[in-house]
Amino acid sequence: MDKMRMESVDMTAQNIERIGALFPNCITETKGEDGKMKKAINFDLLRQMLSGDVLEGDEAYEFTWVGKKAAIVEANRPIRKTLRPCKEESVNWDTTENLYIEGDNLEVLKLLQESYLGKVKMIYIDPPYNTGNDFIYADDFMRSQEEENAQMGMYDEDENRLFKNTDTNGRFHSDWCSMIYPRLHLAKNLLKDDGVIFISIDDSEVRNLKNICDEVFGAANFVAQLIWQNKKGGGNDSKHIAIEHEYILVYARNIALLGEFYESYSDDYIKRYKEQDEIGRYFWDTFKRKAGKQYYPITCPDGTVLEYDEDGNAISWLRSKTRFDSDIEAGEIRIIKLGEKWSVQFKQRIPLGKTPRSIFTTETVVSDQGTTSTGASDVYEYFKKDVFSNPKPVGLIRFLLGFGLTKNDIVLDFFSGSATTAEAVMKENIGGGNAKYILVQLPENIDPMLNSSSANAKRVAENAVAVLDELKRFHTIPELAKERIRRAGNKIKEDNPLTTQDLDTGFRVFKLDDSNMKDVFYAPAEYDQNLLSMLESNIKEDRTDLDLLFGCLLEWGLPLSMPYTSEEISGCTVHTYNDGDLIACFDENIPDDVVKTIAKRQPLRAVFRDSSFNGSPAKINVGEIFKMLAPDTKIKVI
Repeated sequence: MDKMRMESVDMTAQNIERIGALFPNCITETKGEDGKMKKAINFDLLRQMLSGDVLEGDEAYEFTWVGKKAAIVEANRPIRKTLRPCKEESVNWDTTENLYIEGDNLEVLKLLQESYLGKVKMIYIDPPYNTGNDFIYADDFMRSQEEENAQMGMYDEDENRLFKNTDTNGRFHSDWCSMIYPRLHLAKNLLKDDGVIFISIDDSEVRNLKNICDEVFGAANFVAQLIWQNKKGGGNDSKHIAIEHEYILVYARNIALLGEFYESYSDDYIKRYKEQDEIGRYFWDTFKRKAGKQYYPITCPDGTVLEYDEDGNAISWLRSKTRFDSDIEAGEIRIIKLGEKWSVQFKQRIPLGKTPRSIFTTETVVSDQGTTSTGASDVYEYFKKDVFSNPKPVGLIRFLLGFGLTKNDIVLDFFSGSATTAEAVMKENIGGGNAKYILVQLPENIDPMLNSSSANAKRVAENAVAVLDELKRFHTIPELAKERIRRAGNKIKEDNPLTTQDLDTGFRVFKLDDSNMKDVFYAPAEYDQNLLSMLESNIKEDRTDLDLLFGCLLEWGLPLSMPYTSEEISGCTVHTYNDGDLIACFDENIPDDVVKTIAKRQPLRAVFRDSSFNGSPAKINVGEIFKMLAPDTKIKVI
């Protein structure tokens, strides 16, 4: 009976196995930090294997910065963390398929690697722009703790995750690159083969971001560098140029598989297509053209032949005679009498869409203007105060979602901030869509911004704190964002009662935390037998069955949004996830009849506590029961 790892996947070990499958001669061994031998790559030999020429020296074209190697190592390093479910802060926990995750997005992305590998259709992120005034993640590998503490300007509850990266910092750009690189590296793994990522950025780091994306996603998978007009008017106080735009970099997971992009239509445009059949919307348009090369006679129902117009000129038709014959048989063309004259008409079907342009102004974005001020207005509608600084407008995100999001796709935003992406996905689903979102946000404390030197930032923080005090909630960005999603969901349903009956406006809340397991679980050899006998369990005392269940889902690679049930069987609590994808029981001293009941249901996976069975004979007995009743079930213990 195998034991679960209860830590994120070791990406380095996986990558070594993949390289070894292609180039077994490049696999070597080295001593790890624990003194034990482990597999490693002979990089000099691998470089030579990938070159047709003899390689000498180390000169090569590459993009690098101080700390890049450490950032690569950090992206691959496993962690002993988990995501703990928080039902009391969720909305429609039992039925929703949306996720809101509180925690450091680097660690959360590591935990999602198996459950959402290759499952996300679209990623949108709005990371810190590194203007010298905003805060970025102070990842452990970027600097010593002393350096962190010296430059820290804002804290979360651990007082070590954010720092103000001022332009006087000697590693100003390097720190930002080290922050964004591992997150993009992990995010790429979550994209579907036909997936796409959109990244908002300004002039401060757009060049570095493009270089990083070229390396992470491949330069061949670059789709576009969109220019978005984020401001309109004002700017006369600018010394040189009033900047009215930002960028959105677009990269595909595999551009060869990426579908075509189309802009969403405005309501006024759609109104032209008044008719609808099983194929789609259309209107009847004239088949006759003033100029062209398609000349042939068309016979009307009463025998009238249409070949020349009233001026004696041959009539030019839209399509060839062959196409006309097939279209009229298919009902795509009709010949009707309008007054005293016959008219040939065809179904002008609504096109799939207009190919988006790389420069889009306020007039091209769905939902009014779609500027930064529109984003503030979007949020103001729910709180009657400005409570977020520079939130992205819902119209902008909907504009991007409209490029290629389909009914059941997953959208990920791991710098979710004001939760605009959640509202945009819900609005895109009006009328029957079922796209899901996963939002990730660090639990940033708002209080430090009350002392900001920026009058506007201080005002926004005061508004946010006032709202949260009224709600009796902690002063964090996630508390405010979750309330925005709740109010947006209610408003959407209120405004669209006929088309939102099945709309999913809920979300499951998860919070990043340390492992469910005590240290003894990971290193039992470091504890003598006398101490082991005193430990009743290797699971932390404050962890619930639900904590353990979702921790197992992460390791076994199951989505966190599926339905589950819990029931009592012979005094034991048994959890069934997604109708048998996994069945778990974490009780002590599980009797044989419970084990047999679980086995008879033949789940794909079963998991128990290691301490659920009294010694090896009991475990062997469980294995024999499953061999007899459910031979294909995979069994593990924690």
